[in-house]
Amino acid sequence: MTTLTACGILTMSLAACGSSSSSASNGSGSAVKIGLITKTDSNPYFVKLRESAQAEADKQGAQLIALAGKFDGDNEGQVSAIENLVSRGVKGILITPNSSSGILSAIKQARDAGVVVIALDTATDPASAVDATFATDNTAAGKQQGQWVKAKLGGQAPHLAMLDGTPGGTVDTFRHDGFLAGFGISDNDAAIVGKENTNGDQNKAQAAMENLLQRNTTINALYTINEPAARGAYQAISAKGLASKVVVGSIDGSCQGVADVKAGKVGATVMQFPKKMAEGGIDAVVKYAKDGTKPSGFQDTGSQLITDQPMPGLPSQDSTWGAANCWG
Repeated sequence: MTTLTACGILTMSLAACGSSSSSASNGSGSAVKIGLITKTDSNPYFVKLRESAQAEADKQGAQLIALAGKFDGDNEGQVSAIENLVSRGVKGILITPNSSSGILSAIKQARDAGVVVIALDTATDPASAVDATFATDNTAAGKQQGQWVKAKLGGQAPHLAMLDGTPGGTVDTFRHDGFLAGFGISDNDAAIVGKENTNGDQNKAQAAMENLLQRNTTINALYTINEPAARGAYQAISAKGLASKVVVGSIDGSCQGVADVKAGKVGATVMQFPKKMAEGGIDAVVKYAKDGTKPSGFQDTGSQLITDQPMPGLPSQDSTWGAANCWG
């Protein structure tokens, strides 16, 4: 049984989970304590992020304390988590902020207390609010999705629907804006026939897509903030008998998402690499604990377009490659 399984999935109950050894210490011989705060503990993406952080902490002989918001957008829960981790003497905090600006005061207090803070996956606004960010270039990822959807439409006049995530998050803004840039339109273009927020949740996305289709049955292209949103949208589209008529793009690159590409439920997805984010964050905190070197700046952990319907001029990998590399 792994450490993560034994300790269970940690939520805002603030229970601790981790391992320790003498290989990574804070100078007093005890293991370096590292906090991880994800947006939720249920989204498969954040589960992978947590598992990867735990594995790297075990490898480095550090102790990981993993906490999460109760839902996507739970800023208050993440503020409480930061305060809790600081009181428990962590050397560093890795966080995927639910609110890119609402969390800033708590982050400042942690940094003022000598804790190094690293954003994973989701940048703060401003980015300088944290010591460093390890994340996908979400503007570039959104652009890849937009370019593919546009190319796949061919000569069809676009009737585009957009399933966004949570207002106020940098990931949501960067992906949305990147998609539009890749598609070659602006936010007020007449080609956009509807927008809905989904919080990246499958059930909310299904309901949102049902609403969009009730208002407009000509939709032939769909932007989705992530693969759970794409999965929910597909259920709504399929129920209307429109699965073959709507070009669906997404971002995440989970093993399930790649399987959806292979099955034709999603035309293309842009793979992220949360394992690299987590490993980079853990290693940076351990280094800080050992010699005082702080990480800095934006570290792009990469992205890759995955599709079995490649378009000319757009570098991509197929679902077979995706299945072998999902979230690696």
